[in-house]
Amino acid sequence: MINYNVDSDGIATITWDMPGRTMNVLNEASMTAYAGAIEEAIKDDKVKGIILTSAKADFIAGADLEMLLGTDTSDAAKLMDQFSQLQKMFRRQETGGKPIVAAINGTALGGGFEICLACHYRIAAANPKAKVGQPEVKIGLLPGGGGTQRIPRLIGVMNAAPILLEGKDLTVDAAKGLGLIHEVVPANELLAKAKAWLMAPAGEQVVPEYAGHGSKGGAKAIDGRAVQPWDRKGFKTPGFPGGQVWSPPGVQTFIGGNAMIAGKTNGVYPAPKAIMSCVYEGLQLPFDSALRVETRYFVSLLRNPVAKSMIRTLFFGLQEANKLARRPKGVPKQEYKKIGILGAGLMGSGIATVSVQAGLDIVLIDRDQAAADKGKAHIAGELDKLVKRGRLDQARRDALLAKVTATPDFGALKDVQLVVEAVFENREVKAEATRKAEAALPKEAVFASNTSTLPITGLAEASSRPDHFIGLHFFSPVEKMPLVEIIVGKKTSPETLARAMDFVQKIRKTPIVVNDSRGFFTSRVCGAFISEGHRMLEEGVPAAMIENCARFAGMPVGPLALNDEVAIDLSWKIMDQARRDAAAAGQKFEGGGTEHILELMVKKLERFGRKNGKGFYEYPADGKKRLWPELAKHFPPDPKLLYGEGEEKRAKEEEIKKRLLYVQAVDTARCLEANVLTNPQDGDVGSIMGLGFAPQTGGAVSLIDQVGIKTFVAECDDFARTYGPQFEVPKLLRDMAAKGQSFYGNYHPAKAA
Repeated sequence: MINYNVDSDGIATITWDMPGRTMNVLNEASMTAYAGAIEEAIKDDKVKGIILTSAKADFIAGADLEMLLGTDTSDAAKLMDQFSQLQKMFRRQETGGKPIVAAINGTALGGGFEICLACHYRIAAANPKAKVGQPEVKIGLLPGGGGTQRIPRLIGVMNAAPILLEGKDLTVDAAKGLGLIHEVVPANELLAKAKAWLMAPAGEQVVPEYAGHGSKGGAKAIDGRAVQPWDRKGFKTPGFPGGQVWSPPGVQTFIGGNAMIAGKTNGVYPAPKAIMSCVYEGLQLPFDSALRVETRYFVSLLRNPVAKSMIRTLFFGLQEANKLARRPKGVPKQEYKKIGILGAGLMGSGIATVSVQAGLDIVLIDRDQAAADKGKAHIAGELDKLVKRGRLDQARRDALLAKVTATPDFGALKDVQLVVEAVFENREVKAEATRKAEAALPKEAVFASNTSTLPITGLAEASSRPDHFIGLHFFSPVEKMPLVEIIVGKKTSPETLARAMDFVQKIRKTPIVVNDSRGFFTSRVCGAFISEGHRMLEEGVPAAMIENCARFAGMPVGPLALNDEVAIDLSWKIMDQARRDAAAAGQKFEGGGTEHILELMVKKLERFGRKNGKGFYEYPADGKKRLWPELAKHFPPDPKLLYGEGEEKRAKEEEIKKRLLYVQAVDTARCLEANVLTNPQDGDVGSIMGLGFAPQTGGAVSLIDQVGIKTFVAECDDFARTYGPQFEVPKLLRDMAAKGQSFYGNYHPAKAA
């Protein structure tokens, strides 16, 4: 696990090499072993210096998140003692009197980089793929091994901010430019350079200046002792006159930082605020006291359900999805080379863009050559953007574009392995495209429909091979949205599902798998969010209040803005298709009660959303979008809410935030009960990655667990009595509440079904 060796020159090399893992991590076993090795080196009189490195391709990935997820957080004092041990270990290595060099051979993140910061010198191998940084904020935590204190003391608060507050990774060259790494050398010289620094005469063993530091900012051998800059007499934090945080520039820095956090997070994420407080308080204290402050804030975040929910969904859930955990077993992996896409509009050309970037040959089909060429032009434009950003060279861009064949000829599909249909959201149009494509397709090819609402089983009726038919629901804009919802029809074979998942993985998207129903999972939950916004508008809630409360609840945009983005007329067409389907089946159409609002906006006012520059918002060519001023004439706001203030208005704001989140969570629970979703984790990953559902909750299912199912049911019952049946909870939740269950505790999908 930790290999220890001392050479004839008295240089100890401590090499991390955890068995059974592709990357080293910090956990109880590895930290215990590492602490023992450091202590042995420090106490051995024969050891003159220490090199810390890794035997794996990367250095250390950071803390073992499984360990953190399983940590009992009930006893704060015990947690303080537990995580203080990490700080003490790092302090022991930097104050033990032996100079230590971190020989960083690859990626070092989180605690893996904090070990390096606690070394007296840092040398990195020249590796363009290697990253260093502190990503903890992305999972609701802060660096707990001294990162919030060492980084600002090395490079100043302004330079440290994006690393700590945004979790921004750095290349080793960028880290050297900032002063976090001292040297970048060829990989084959890494250990030799590390030893050379340790063997240099004491007077020459000086660390170069750090960026932004007024004096020699690193450690040097003084009377045989290695000393960190913050342990030297007269040390001053870079960027503050006299090193005083409360100086005018310092105060302005923190005021500006807090304003930035509020603007970017809307106050829903506790970690950025804790990081800023931690830095501010810590920089005013002696270093060891500052580390105690960091540990206290770390423990407070770890005990907050936000961190565990984010770790569970945004690390483990996302990792499982990307590794195709739901893929049927025993099906050989499909290696894709060529695919077809029906429809060269925004969705079709977007799917083609990400597919050609993955190295696939594309047959892009539309009704005529002009329409197909327009789609190819869109692909060219997206590739040109990458060239301008330096992410693609011109030769590669040209080679990729040459892989796209734009044509109206369905016969060009004769040798594709999969076809994605991305035509209009209309059953008849999709059926015609299916029949034309299947006339030319190889018999083993997969046919996938990019539909957002139409049941796959019904669409497959137009297919002569329904076992090869599946749904692939992409999100717009395809180039940016990471999720693909895979919909399994009643006759879809396990082989087709496996091959569809292979395609999604090939184009570097995250898949979730759901069973067939109208709207599947994401579209129906998205519709619930939008419809609740419509209801509030009709209740007299001011449009701005609806939109702002949504953002303050953690949603990326409000329901009215989202409806504009997905197109109000598309919402109307989906509703109209459902109404016609119900009539054809001799059934009563069960609407949500807001259909008349769609009728008003689309049929009477011709406001289709962003697509025609007119929706709930207006989109001036020379400025930012803004709420349509005439909206208040059609939906008069309640004066109490428009002009009111005080406790009553704040209570209403909290209620609105809850309604907008709870209405989505209730519908997610219905999807679990109906077996549309087969796993809570898919609901969480899908809601965040596809809908932007408040990430601080861990997703729509995790929100229910955070609130507590019993409390959630009671609050929804209150909402249902006041605002309508959209809040009526399914039997699944009532049964779980009665049994004291939770989705991530003792819920078993098979038993619940």
